[in-house]
Amino acid sequence: MTTSILAKILIAIIILPFLFWGMGDVFSTGNQNVVVTINSEKISAQNFADYVNRLNISEQQRDNITKTDLLDKILSDYVGKKIIALEIVDQGVRLNNQSLKDIITTEENFQKDNKFSRTEYEKFLLESGISAPDFEQNIATQEKKRQLLTFLSEGVKLPDFLIEKEYTNENQIKTIEYLELDNLYKEYLVPNAEIAKTYESNKNLFTQDFKKINYVELTPDNLIGQKEYNESYFKKIDEIENAILDGDKINNFVNEFNLSLIVLNGANRLKKNKEGKDIKKIDSELFTKIFNLDKNKPELININNKYYLGEVSNIEKISRSLKDKEIREIIVSQLKIKHIIENNTKIVKEMSEGKFNNDRFQKFSKDNKLKILKTSIKDMKNKTIFNSGMIKEIFKMNDGEFQLITDSKLTKNYIILAIKTQNLPFNKSIKDYEQYKKKARLNLANQIYSTFDQTINSKYDVKINKKVLSRIKNTF
Repeated sequence: MTTSILAKILIAIIILPFLFWGMGDVFSTGNQNVVVTINSEKISAQNFADYVNRLNISEQQRDNITKTDLLDKILSDYVGKKIIALEIVDQGVRLNNQSLKDIITTEENFQKDNKFSRTEYEKFLLESGISAPDFEQNIATQEKKRQLLTFLSEGVKLPDFLIEKEYTNENQIKTIEYLELDNLYKEYLVPNAEIAKTYESNKNLFTQDFKKINYVELTPDNLIGQKEYNESYFKKIDEIENAILDGDKINNFVNEFNLSLIVLNGANRLKKNKEGKDIKKIDSELFTKIFNLDKNKPELININNKYYLGEVSNIEKISRSLKDKEIREIIVSQLKIKHIIENNTKIVKEMSEGKFNNDRFQKFSKDNKLKILKTSIKDMKNKTIFNSGMIKEIFKMNDGEFQLITDSKLTKNYIILAIKTQNLPFNKSIKDYEQYKKKARLNLANQIYSTFDQTINSKYDVKINKKVLSRIKNTF
């Protein structure tokens, strides 16, 4: 899989990662509502159960959870993540908002015409089913962990062969054969029955709020009968703001100053009415601020030194049916991603079991009417077919090895066979030597972290309540 930061986040959501911290026999009894204690921090059974429910566990895994050690492994992973988070705090690792923004806006999957595209970013979030806050939190966590690893590796003398390895990972001539799976996946038609089933199972998610919005601009003319924004006008504005804080409603001011109230009878968050038409008579910034107000709680709003009174007087929740084009497209998009994941998983399983050999490669090509293509990749910038993250993974392959390579959005999927590898000369005068040195140091930090594990385990006293864990198993 591609090592793109987005792919790591997406894979972490789709595939359950296991991280073993070598806790040994730490199971014990204790508070019936606490499943694990890390030093003085107690993790409730409910919090852990909620965590498990958010994971992509199949029905079969749930049915057999009392017969396997799956929940123990999940708890091990959960504890590992908690300890990393505690260690990050203890070491004073921080990430400010600007740094987080820089990471996201420079990610190549969100680029269009070499610039950050908000549309591409939001499209990724929609297709992967991740909210922006959750995605950004994941990015922040990954970056803090990277900083922690960098901290651990400082002061270590770096062997040249590790730097050369990093260079070789990105600079070589790799000849490959490959199958492009995208046309195969594009031909997949999601069954109507599956679309309907998904809709019915998630019906409560497919609703939207239509809000009745009332607003009026407060000008010097309609408040004090003058054209100028003078002291009298701003004094009146202060009085109105104080009156609102004391509980006065918009109608009080409408009647007092004989204001012309503008009413939007039904608008959704996209500034469209119930017929799906754009609402043009209100400024977008003003609309957004009023739309986000609580019902029957008017507010004085200042936009570019113009003052408005705005309120939401009614909220109507309307279910969106499958006849809604946007809803249907969202469901179809999710089910297509599910189809790709399921098929890719089958292929990867065959590869991991050693069943995907050259004969299987040829048969797969013939059965699915896919042409076996051949190319040579000369460097990471050779992105005519594959992006840089995918090329990096291809460069790691051994000759004769098969691998499934995808991009972060699962829109590009390939079966790769490495044919021949030609390494390029390496010395300290090569371009970007210092960059490869930094990468080698970070990878060394990962290895150091493995030995650092033992220190962490003595630093953090982990106690797991076996009885509570067993009770949680029985709830599935």
